[in-house]
Amino acid sequence: MPFLPTTKKEIMEAGWDQPDFIIVSGDAYVDHPSFGVAIISRTLEAFGFKVAILAQPDWRKPQDLLELGLPRLAFMVSGGNIDSMVNHYSVNRKKRKKDLYSDEGIMGKRPDRATIVYSRLLKQAAPKVPVILGGIEASLRRLSHYDYWDDKVRPSILLDAKADLLIYGMAENTVVEVAQALNSGLAITDISWIRGTVIQSQSAVEGAVVLPSFQEVKNDKKAYAQSFKLQNQNRDAISAKVLVEPYSDVSLVVNPPALPLTRQEMDDTYSYPYMRTYHPKYKFVPAIEEVRFSLISNRGCFGSCAFCALTYHQGRVITSRSKESLVKEAIKITEMPDFKGYIHDVGGPTANFHQPSCQKAKESGACVHRECLHPRCKNLEVSHKEYADILETIGKLPKVKKVFVRSGIRYDYLLYDKDDTFFRQLVLHHISGQLKVAPEHISNPVLDYMKKPHHEVYEKFVLKFEALNREYNKNQFLVPYLMSSHPGSTLQDAIALAQYLKKNHKRPQQVQDFYPTPMTLATAMYYLGFDPLSNKPVYIAKTNSEKLSQRVLLQPTLPKNRQLVLAALKEAGRSDLIGEGADCLINNRPYRRTYDKHH
Repeated sequence: MPFLPTTKKEIMEAGWDQPDFIIVSGDAYVDHPSFGVAIISRTLEAFGFKVAILAQPDWRKPQDLLELGLPRLAFMVSGGNIDSMVNHYSVNRKKRKKDLYSDEGIMGKRPDRATIVYSRLLKQAAPKVPVILGGIEASLRRLSHYDYWDDKVRPSILLDAKADLLIYGMAENTVVEVAQALNSGLAITDISWIRGTVIQSQSAVEGAVVLPSFQEVKNDKKAYAQSFKLQNQNRDAISAKVLVEPYSDVSLVVNPPALPLTRQEMDDTYSYPYMRTYHPKYKFVPAIEEVRFSLISNRGCFGSCAFCALTYHQGRVITSRSKESLVKEAIKITEMPDFKGYIHDVGGPTANFHQPSCQKAKESGACVHRECLHPRCKNLEVSHKEYADILETIGKLPKVKKVFVRSGIRYDYLLYDKDDTFFRQLVLHHISGQLKVAPEHISNPVLDYMKKPHHEVYEKFVLKFEALNREYNKNQFLVPYLMSSHPGSTLQDAIALAQYLKKNHKRPQQVQDFYPTPMTLATAMYYLGFDPLSNKPVYIAKTNSEKLSQRVLLQPTLPKNRQLVLAALKEAGRSDLIGEGADCLINNRPYRRTYDKHH
């Protein structure tokens, strides 16, 4: 099965008069199930629709948006696998040098706010053709939201983009239902009832939860907090109600999220005839490297990390694929000509979440006022048996030398399993020298703001990991992900983390400064200065200098950080940590750069 058409010539060669849908994407075209555009296009194809892909059109030449002609039913617009602003800019708002989702990693092949730019151009060029938004950029901007790059509250992207309909979340069933409604002859304005969609309306919606208006949210932080709280209470597909956000001349209507896919639907989604690589017109799209020999085994997350918006996009209820489906895809991978014997990953947002958190979640959805892991719910069901069996089976396939787990492992959930068989299996067979985990911090108050387990849980995990490595004579290491300047993290907290790293002889190569992105609890705290769920004040490191001070403290030995570390320690009244003592973070000798005399 070939790639879907990407040019007018390919559309003609397919024997089509015109495609039913044209998907306009901010990414290069990669036909692999780790890419949203690939999944949506192949799903529509499976249901009998003709889909063409217009990847990275030149927005500076509006005529390029009509390069493939007009679709019979609608244009669909996605900014790409990553929010275009996150893709383009670092947390300190500096332009990134590479775009991993573009040919050869070249930056600049999509505009800032790609979803808005593409949609507006399409509405100007073809005003009668419906424009439907989708993808992560649209999904997490479906309501008014604080925008870090503008440092202000922006309206729903549906209105900003002047589009007709927005599809949010993992949208296979939603997009098929919308496509079938359009194909039946319904106007886009008449499609108002479908789960996982956002529409504009002039009418009241019976039984809906009415959020504060956009003007209220924009001008009053208390209204913003109230809106966030109501959204937080209505993110589960089963229990959520319709949300209405009033604007001056229209109301935005957010229908409840799409129901999680059944296991059979998940299996079907990943069985489509993906080419599993980028289109041959490209030289090399770097993003394929991480996923070429990997399998997606699950969706959703009940981890509830404050800095992550996954639960607003994929939901809190876990859905996973069958062993048969995963083994079948693994066999396909082993038949690829450049396969070297290593399956790089079998996982998802959290690799070891392969089942819903409890029986209630399976039947009634996730709890509205209770989290599963922070704090740990007494009803949490912990088991790795099915996941462990899948890994073992794939590992025994002909041509497979090793199966690694590289997507996130939730270490607290791993510890809570009374049967340590999977922990042992992980250490013995599924680590490629290093296991990445995300303790994020060591300060318990900061971890509470993050909704992460307390530091003592991580220490217990480390001890168990090291003990198993000794038992099996393995020389494997943990690579901890750490975050600086998260809401609630003070300079003193950053110093405490730096002291912990020194005491444990850890020198992190990378440190993630907190990045405010739409729809997360942490971003709401960053903007508001208080927790919208409790209304309690939260310390925020908001200026660039405050954030930089926290970040450099986690890498105090880097010569480029020296002066900043000295200034941060003095500002914090911790000059006792400057000097030659065993506990000192930095010495008080001036740094002199030396050169090899023969250089």
